[in-house]
Amino acid sequence: MLTISQDLVDKIIAHARADHPDEACGVIAGRGGVPERFVPMENAERSPTFYRFDSMEQLRVWREMDDRDEEPVVIYHSHTATEAYPSRTDVSYASEPDAHYVLVSTREELGEKVELRSYRIVDGVITEEEVTIT
Repeated sequence: MLTISQDLVDKIIAHARADHPDEACGVIAGRGGVPERFVPMENAERSPTFYRFDSMEQLRVWREMDDRDEEPVVIYHSHTATEAYPSRTDVSYASEPDAHYVLVSTREELGEKVELRSYRIVDGVITEEEVTIT
């Protein structure tokens, strides 16, 4: 189960809406599995159907987390035209087995609403998990 603050959820949603129609992506760093620090990142692909962290930015962010004794608790991105479910590409890029992979859908038929879901992705296996917003 992912427990996350309303403030962090609001920041993920705001980033997804700001980058729409392209996919947004980023990390929430923390300690002991607790999401604490929002780190929006650039989608190097600038695509409505695909995201990829810029390799230099990812290196900088991961080093910064190491320096702060943090880990990537949440890795998030948006889907702009489909449901909040990991694609095959998303699964192939899921390289942090302890992370919560949060997807938010900003597809048109949702209007002002968004769909936010969280998954664990380990060895190609997708497991949806409950999200508790505090």
